[in-house]
Amino acid sequence: MNILLLGSGGREHAIAWKLSQSNKIGKLFIAPGNAGTSEVGVNVQLEISNFSSVKEFVLENKVEMVIVGPEQPLVDGIADYFLSNDDIKEIPVIGPVKAGALLEGSKDFAKEFMSKYNIPTAKYMSFTKATLDEGKKFLETLSTPYVLKADGLAAGKGVLILTDLNEAKNSLAEMLGGQFGEASEKVVIEEFLDGIELSVFVITDGKSYKILPEAKDYKRIGEGDTGLNTGGMGAVSPVPFADKSFMDKVERKVIQPTIDGIRKEGINYKGFVFLGLIKVDDEPYVIEYNVRMGDPETEVVIPRIKSDLLDLFIHVGNETLDKVHFEIDDRSCTTVMLVSGGYPEEYEKGMLITGFDKIEKSFLFHAGTKESNDGTETNGGRVIAISSYGVDHKEALKMCYENALKVDFKGKYYRKDIGFDLN
Repeated sequence: MNILLLGSGGREHAIAWKLSQSNKIGKLFIAPGNAGTSEVGVNVQLEISNFSSVKEFVLENKVEMVIVGPEQPLVDGIADYFLSNDDIKEIPVIGPVKAGALLEGSKDFAKEFMSKYNIPTAKYMSFTKATLDEGKKFLETLSTPYVLKADGLAAGKGVLILTDLNEAKNSLAEMLGGQFGEASEKVVIEEFLDGIELSVFVITDGKSYKILPEAKDYKRIGEGDTGLNTGGMGAVSPVPFADKSFMDKVERKVIQPTIDGIRKEGINYKGFVFLGLIKVDDEPYVIEYNVRMGDPETEVVIPRIKSDLLDLFIHVGNETLDKVHFEIDDRSCTTVMLVSGGYPEEYEKGMLITGFDKIEKSFLFHAGTKESNDGTETNGGRVIAISSYGVDHKEALKMCYENALKVDFKGKYYRKDIGFDLN
């Protein structure tokens, strides 16, 4: 099969790496890809937000499946576009239609969905500019800290957690006044849940589902989870505190009602459901939904899937996921992200990366890289994820850190405490 994978980050490199191992793969195209994806497939310069260009490429190159990595094309309706075009409607798109992508694209929609289908989540209310005063009064009914979320996509920056009531009221006014553009025309205010977070991933054909390995990622730039939020500085899978008893609760209280709800809503959903969870007193609560794989969680989840990933996607497209054999590697997998100096604020690009030839017993998933006449250069804030297996997360992390010393570029930074809060 000829496959087109959309995206350019570490998530897409990990997916491409796994797809390339399938005996069912023909040509693997990645648009636009990065320096790493070019080693396992063919990078193509394609504007993935231009659906007619994607259609043209698909037809010209006899592409038989499209896999969508990032959320924006899904929220913009790429799956709907394919389904509405007679000449490409039979080509499976791995990713939900626009109605399903609202689970990530609108915090308000997601909270209403959870309320409707009795999925445990923090109590909340949504507000607009016209109801700003009611929003301020609602804040007064909550205990500190206060959680404010822009309703729409805000590039990971639309969530504020504040400890001062007046600051929360002022921030609410700023958000509704256009701080995050259209994304914060509506703001969701939530009660704060105190617990430990993890990510659970499910793949579904809209009727049945498979639970993928869970993971825990580390978002803050500084050690001890301090400093600014990033796209993710590392991840661990499996998660030691997510034992069988807890995961059974997750399936019963969260996953099953989510998939049932999608089906009852009549949503054509073929793809990933990312459940951002928090464990509070041994009970799972949903913080958020995403409609694609997370990054850097993908760099630890995908290596733990022993089954043929392309075969899994084929069954998703055919709505026969319940027929597929699915196997997970028992080993732990961890990843440590090397980032550009200054990230997540201003940083330089174009730094030459060296040391690839020195890597042992780890694999590198490129995120922000590109090829130049001089070699591989940095091309983003998060540059390379170093992933490793181990009998447990400590052994796997030891290998990641040994190899983190070998890959080098000007300004390189990484957290040295990934997994610090796990036993």
